[in-house]
Amino acid sequence: MSTPYPFTAVVGQTDLRLALLLNAVSPAVGGVLVRGEKGTAKSTAVRALSALLPQVDIVSGCRFSCAPAAPDPACPDGPHEPAPGALRPARMVELPVGASEDRLVGALDIERALAEGVKAFEPGLLADAHRGILYVDEVNLLHDHLIDLLLDAAAMGASYVEREGVSVRHAARFLLVGTMNPEEGELRPQLLDRFGLTVEVAASREPAQRVEVVRRRLAYEDDPAGFATRWAGDEHEVRARVVAARALLPKVSLGDTALLQIAATCAGFEVDGMRADIVMARTATALAAWAGRTEVRKEDVRQAALLALPHRRRRNPFDAPGLDEDMLDRILDGFPDEEPEPDPEPEPEGPDDNGPGDNGPEDGGPDGGPGGTPPQGGGPDLPETESADGPDAPEAPEAPQSPEQQPSAQENAGPEQAAVRAAEPFRTKMLSVPGLGEGASGRRSRARTAHGRTTGAQRPRGHLTKLHLTATIQAAAPHQKARGRDGRGLVIRKDDLRQATREGREGNLVLFVVDASGSMAARQRMGAVKGAVLSLLLDAYQRRDKVGLITFRGATAELALPPTSSVDAAAARLEQLPTGGRTPLAAGLLKAHEVLRIERLRDPSRRPLLVVVTDGRATSAGNAGGRTDSSPRELAGHSARLLQAGGVASVVVDCESGPVRLGLAGVLARDLGGPAVTLDGLRADSLAGLVKNVRTAVTSTASPHSNRRAA
Repeated sequence: MSTPYPFTAVVGQTDLRLALLLNAVSPAVGGVLVRGEKGTAKSTAVRALSALLPQVDIVSGCRFSCAPAAPDPACPDGPHEPAPGALRPARMVELPVGASEDRLVGALDIERALAEGVKAFEPGLLADAHRGILYVDEVNLLHDHLIDLLLDAAAMGASYVEREGVSVRHAARFLLVGTMNPEEGELRPQLLDRFGLTVEVAASREPAQRVEVVRRRLAYEDDPAGFATRWAGDEHEVRARVVAARALLPKVSLGDTALLQIAATCAGFEVDGMRADIVMARTATALAAWAGRTEVRKEDVRQAALLALPHRRRRNPFDAPGLDEDMLDRILDGFPDEEPEPDPEPEPEGPDDNGPGDNGPEDGGPDGGPGGTPPQGGGPDLPETESADGPDAPEAPEAPQSPEQQPSAQENAGPEQAAVRAAEPFRTKMLSVPGLGEGASGRRSRARTAHGRTTGAQRPRGHLTKLHLTATIQAAAPHQKARGRDGRGLVIRKDDLRQATREGREGNLVLFVVDASGSMAARQRMGAVKGAVLSLLLDAYQRRDKVGLITFRGATAELALPPTSSVDAAAARLEQLPTGGRTPLAAGLLKAHEVLRIERLRDPSRRPLLVVVTDGRATSAGNAGGRTDSSPRELAGHSARLLQAGGVASVVVDCESGPVRLGLAGVLARDLGGPAVTLDGLRADSLAGLVKNVRTAVTSTASPHSNRRAA
């Protein structure tokens, strides 16, 4: 077994180390979610935490880690007779992103079922993690069905397995620790709220600290055992302090003043539900115990808020998590300071800010070690972002014009107009690609996946990966007499084996083609359009899609953002998008065709979804080329039909407004072979907000009412 990197050797990341240690002191805090860019020691610190946890006393031979003093009465290995227990180190169980459902919750022991004919349960990772740490790296990429199982176990403290003839319940109380890179997608709110604390980490910008990180890492890789030995003293001191804080925790008093401070803070930041209050109370108590005190002070409440509230406060999509510390101080300053009583016992000794491992290359680091007094107000200093301004006045009605009418003076205007802010985002209805794909795991369209719900069985093609037990037994059962079966076990041959077919969800390439011409330049309309695209970007963010952004205006179409997994970048480009000029619709569609052709070569399994945001007008051929006798409208139709012939799933977001509408977006949708949906119909809570497949046939595009029905 390789020697783990010592916890106390981690440079910087004060909040991360503190949050992990508080959970070691009080597992009831509820775990830690570590958010940050890659290469910031997230996984290193988490994996090193298990070495600081006290040993666990278990019933000898119990696969579910029952405590001898209070064994689980429903333990599958029970009932347990009174007997001395056995000590073992606390486990850190890692849940891989690609783990199967069987591996997480356990399943029927297939080997014993086939060989001995008995029904036996094989425990999963939830059983292994009981009374230890369950670590999920890249937790935001975890499959939905595994997240649901994890939520159930975390909420109930037990795992229930009802499958393949097995009915088992066992205890599953664990410290949940997850790490994630926000650029790769966000967590579902249900799982996000299950983490007690959250920490934002980033690489240091101080050259001296970065040098120390490199120096220690190279020293560890050259001699892991020797490096760990040099830090063994600091590790022992922190481990002893964790034990002392655990012993002091039941004696810590949480007074009425502290409770009022907690309640006022949660109410002031408008967090949902009461879980935040409970987590803050537990965290403040753990902070006091970690500092060796028996009463909770205002500084404990402040630090608890910085750790427990950033991921729970209400904020706009794409806003950075964090708290307004000035507002936090104003709330807490409304309560009088209490004079703390002297502690009856001296503080337990441990590494402090001036002790070993805290003050330089020889002593351990320039930043202060994890054994020091918790920093006062040391949480992340992230300013709260103001919400975007939405449209507050109705748009003036548009004058009717024919599709081939000459461009207006507004479109002929050369100077571009300044970018306007997006309206408030909203929850959109789901748009999906038809059929059954085989792309990367995600949350949008149906796909054949290695993980997901079982939908059937088939003969394996090549190596067997997922056995369908029921189908295998059914295939073998009629031949048992002819094969001379003797005993309880089945006689299984290779031809009897059946592969489980599973269906899940895939992520798609969502390519936005946004009309930024003069016909879209009315300030209120463009703000609403940007709000709609921002809402669709948020939806793509949550469904783990790749996104790209094409804009067209004047005489050209521009790839503003090549396909990427960073949806934040697309949102930033959208906010800066200027408007003005003529409408080269055909150029925008041909640019989309080119981008999709290149992406199909790069990633052929990822299916595209084209979202065209326009009012349907076409007043310029731009750089689309084509026959000189073709009008801009005809060129746009040719370009749209080219995309349809390539099998590209498309949807048109109709931005036309006013009492009289031309229905040009509906005509474009018909040429693309997809539906048209109005800005209002895009909302999930609208009357038209039912989930529809983007291949839904458009029965009629002659009127705006037919467009709403097709959406």
